[in-house]
Amino acid sequence: MPGFWHKTRTTLEMIKWEHSVFALPFALTAALLAAHGLPAWRTLGWILVAMVAARSMAMAFNRWADAELDAANPRTRNRAIPAGLLSKSFVLGFTAVMAAGLVIAAAELNRFTLILSPLVLLVLLGYSFMKRFTRWSHLVLGLALGLAPAAAWIAVTGGLDPRILVLTAAVTLWVGGFDVLYACQDFEHDRAAGLFSLPKAIGIPAAFWAARLMHLAMLALLAWFAVLFRFATVGWIGIAAVAALLGYEHAIVSPRDLRRLNAAFFTMNGVIAMVFLCFVAGDLWWRS
Repeated sequence: MPGFWHKTRTTLEMIKWEHSVFALPFALTAALLAAHGLPAWRTLGWILVAMVAARSMAMAFNRWADAELDAANPRTRNRAIPAGLLSKSFVLGFTAVMAAGLVIAAAELNRFTLILSPLVLLVLLGYSFMKRFTRWSHLVLGLALGLAPAAAWIAVTGGLDPRILVLTAAVTLWVGGFDVLYACQDFEHDRAAGLFSLPKAIGIPAAFWAARLMHLAMLALLAWFAVLFRFATVGWIGIAAVAALLGYEHAIVSPRDLRRLNAAFFTMNGVIAMVFLCFVAGDLWWRS
């Protein structure tokens, strides 16, 4: 058992489970809007279980699928599987347990979430293979996180409001844009390994412009979302804060200097998600 728990802890460190905060605030935003306030605690609890299980499953499966690629990449060769800290079979077993957790959470929420859970599994697991086939794998990753608000809306209401799909599109472009920037680190490796990415296809400087355009489109979608849900001043201030944080993130990295990319990608993205949630919650309170 000590070995089992050590491996589990190593797995959680490998997948950086604390980064579940990326998509979770957008799911909670949708849940608050769907319920016109705070949903039932039971619903919130199962949404939390589903979100953590979904991301843990997707990240573990990605590390399993990319183990050989990671071993050949100087940036990733020290990850747990290529470094020999975890076996592929253990990580695959962890993936299966998290997948089961997601399906159980979906079943506990409502019938519609359970019916749709295989589609969610397909997107979350399928992303890991997209870089082998298309330069647009970044948007598939974006969709994997972008499903969170739509799924949370269905979890609360048992149905889908087309308006929430605007937030899904915004999150898809937000994550996709930063995955484009993140992929710039692996430009040489992707070219040598025959993998697909936008930086490899169009070059790093052009990839930066593509990411900027994605994030500008994301802000436009957030503005449309605010109109659809009739945000008051507080909500609009939240969108302005997101815009300022995105601008800061783009200011601290450039095609010639990727040293602060991890700070932009991990730390600030978590801040952006939480800021948006807090301002939307404040907007709902202000209007209540």
